[in-house]
Amino acid sequence: MTRLRLAGSLLLAGLVGLTACTGGDQPPPTAVVDRGVVSTGVSASGSLVSITQQNLGFTDGGRVTELLVEVGETVAAGQPLARLDDAEARSQVAAAQAGLDQQQASLGKLTGANTVEAAQASLASAESVLAATRDQVGAQNAANDTAVERARVQLAFDRKQLAAAQEKLETDRRACKRSGGSTASATPEPTADPSGGGLLGGLSGGSGTSGGSGLGAATTDPACTAVATDEQAVTTAKGQVITSQTALAQAEGTRDTGAASGRVSIANAESAVSDARSQLTGANNDAPADVAVQDAVVADARNTLADAQRALDDTLLRAPVAGTVSAINGAVGDVVPAASAATALAPGTDARIPQAVGSASAASGGAGAVGGGASAAGGAPFLTLNDLQTYQLVVPFEESDAARVAPNQTVDVTVDALPGVSLPATVVAVAPTATQLSGVVSYYATVVLNRTDPQLRDGQTAQADVRTEARNGVLRVPNTAVRQEGGRSVVDVPGDDGAAVTRQFVPGLVGDQFTEVRSGLDDGQQVLLPQATVEATPGRPGGGPGGGGQGGN
Repeated sequence: MTRLRLAGSLLLAGLVGLTACTGGDQPPPTAVVDRGVVSTGVSASGSLVSITQQNLGFTDGGRVTELLVEVGETVAAGQPLARLDDAEARSQVAAAQAGLDQQQASLGKLTGANTVEAAQASLASAESVLAATRDQVGAQNAANDTAVERARVQLAFDRKQLAAAQEKLETDRRACKRSGGSTASATPEPTADPSGGGLLGGLSGGSGTSGGSGLGAATTDPACTAVATDEQAVTTAKGQVITSQTALAQAEGTRDTGAASGRVSIANAESAVSDARSQLTGANNDAPADVAVQDAVVADARNTLADAQRALDDTLLRAPVAGTVSAINGAVGDVVPAASAATALAPGTDARIPQAVGSASAASGGAGAVGGGASAAGGAPFLTLNDLQTYQLVVPFEESDAARVAPNQTVDVTVDALPGVSLPATVVAVAPTATQLSGVVSYYATVVLNRTDPQLRDGQTAQADVRTEARNGVLRVPNTAVRQEGGRSVVDVPGDDGAAVTRQFVPGLVGDQFTEVRSGLDDGQQVLLPQATVEATPGRPGGGPGGGGQGGN
């Protein structure tokens, strides 16, 4: 609704003709036609908000691991405010980086790392390795074959030695048996000659060979003595044969293993040659379209990495602008959701439209009572950052009043909590679209205070009186003295005999307090005021001079 306020100072001439007698008739009050400001205006109430407010939150939800500021703390632009657990985000960055590296390597193969010359060199190198591998395998196989052959020769020799030892053993055994000797002892024990003739060699058979009957012991056949030695020789020969058989088996195993390993080495070298030939073929057949496709794949991988890095960066909440922390809705260890709140901005600025302005309670009281609600639309943000150095007033005007409000108009702002304080302000912008407030079509307007006051607080209720039109230094007459007769503007002036004389004049701008005079009245001329506008002052008869009747507007 429109609320009329004083737009300039009212200069009233002293009331004339007051009688000194108690109970006498009081002359009609008068005012003086003068020059000054004639203005019109509209009024509305709203809430003070900081010049800028940032409702901050995390792009993705998570667990709060660090809270780096406190409510009321002043922060600089870019300063860290809070941090979420970033382990998963770091893992995503590492995976995206690996994917980009892989795709860039594939692109390198197409554009430079696998040219025809490089592919030819790779093929030549692979063929050289194949030839060397074949030579090495052949030499190793030959050495292994030689070792097997030597083991076979040694085994054959040892077997012949065993056969010879066995044959000698059988021969000595037969000879010993024919002689009737004993094979129990390989060496006869010497016996003493009782006649002092020396030692007598014991011979098998029990009688001497040279008239030796009557000797003390029989001699032993040499064949019998050799049997024990022959048996030992056979045992040794058998052990040597076993050793040679083992050596042959080992040599054959080494030969077979070496041959298999050699075949594998040759196959690997042949596979490398085949791959090199394929790369050479691919290098000769690479088309620009293949490079273009891989370029696109690399670009996609780069975007994936950028998204992952951005998600990692978003785990650290920073102040986008300098300001004061006015609210924090979370603590270390809390799991917070992704930011979903949106801030409704006032027209023409970054200031928000206070929630209470659009609330049912505010609307039900007209544009008047406005609370200090500061939460953003859609839910409370994790952290709120305000610039509390400068304030704005966001007010809704009914459509009839909004049509008269325009940018750059002068505004007088009064704050309910600060009686007697009036702050100059300016209209910044008016919303181009309407908002329904309890069924009333209204338009938000943003008013910026031209100066501030340390007593101001975000959310305080204030009233904006907008001067929609003003003319300075024009001839004017108080609105209370003007009336309409026959569609003409007239006033009453004192006549020569003291009676009221009606005088017509041409009006200009009709303001909230005064009407502009285009012609018909003179500067300094007195006009009569309606008697009903003068109120008696307590303790003074009939009221005092000064035209208290203007208070009725």
